[in-house]
Amino acid sequence: MLAAKKDAGERIDRFLAAHAGDLSRSRLKQLLLEGEVRVGDGTVKDPAYRVKSGDRIELHIPVPRPARPAGQNIPLNVVFEDDQLIVIDKPAGLVVHPAAGNEDGTLVNALIAHCGSSLSGIGGEKRPGIVHRLDKDTSGLLVVAKTDKTHRKLSEQFADHGRTGPLLRGYLAFVWGVPEPRRGTIDLKIGRDPKSREKMAVVPNGKRAVTRYALLDRFAGAERLPIASLVECRLETGRTHQIRVHLTRLGHPLLGDQTYGTGYKSKESQLGDDARRVLARLKRQALHAYQLGFEHPVTKKAVLFESPLPADLAKLADTLKNP
Repeated sequence: MLAAKKDAGERIDRFLAAHAGDLSRSRLKQLLLEGEVRVGDGTVKDPAYRVKSGDRIELHIPVPRPARPAGQNIPLNVVFEDDQLIVIDKPAGLVVHPAAGNEDGTLVNALIAHCGSSLSGIGGEKRPGIVHRLDKDTSGLLVVAKTDKTHRKLSEQFADHGRTGPLLRGYLAFVWGVPEPRRGTIDLKIGRDPKSREKMAVVPNGKRAVTRYALLDRFAGAERLPIASLVECRLETGRTHQIRVHLTRLGHPLLGDQTYGTGYKSKESQLGDDARRVLARLKRQALHAYQLGFEHPVTKKAVLFESPLPADLAKLADTLKNP
């Protein structure tokens, strides 16, 4: 039971967000619309309702329902886990969330089975809270919330993009050519490609996207001329396909990228024999989320996780270094 005293005139959704801080605003709005909030003897469903001095507000939180996606016994590489969150090293080929064409066999299905009773409820369901995503064919580190409070706190950090906190997302990308200058910032808006709804593109009316990059290594081809390089990328925003689109626009698409790098396929002939064979077997873009740092929502300590290159990209790196 909550009592409105100094909050007279405030919207009830904002009042609840201030006094029921363990729940996300979207969850509180959902509870309002479902009739789970009473003011005095009546039910309030309008998020814009203005509380009055002396209002006695009751918020009912139903027991979380079982998740709609089914749990599936899919192996996971767990880097860290406690009762608040779990950090996964996702393999290439694993879709993060069920969607049309991928209704099961996803990371969410695997987490529901793995976490079991430790999921206390996200949005009224016993399911994991997806804070950020990686493309199906991008490997690497990903953090998932187990509770509504942790989901809200992590989402705030990712929305802030590390401007005021310790959030850090580092990626390793194998790209065609050698970027010049060796380090820089790509600040170009990204939106749906007007020519293909399956792709993203740099477009004037897109959302702001910022990627910082730095050259780590360069590789010579069969003729001992620079052909490819290893680039570290750090995100200041989190748009769909951001790194892939930005590096392609810079003139350095990712090796193996069948969506954005097809115009560079002729360059494969300039690789050494071993590198060409390894790239042909890769079947995905050469991108790995190798570093993830954030503030733990409960302990308030800064945590940092790192993931080595997976076997397929480590093999690619080795053959590129030794053409």
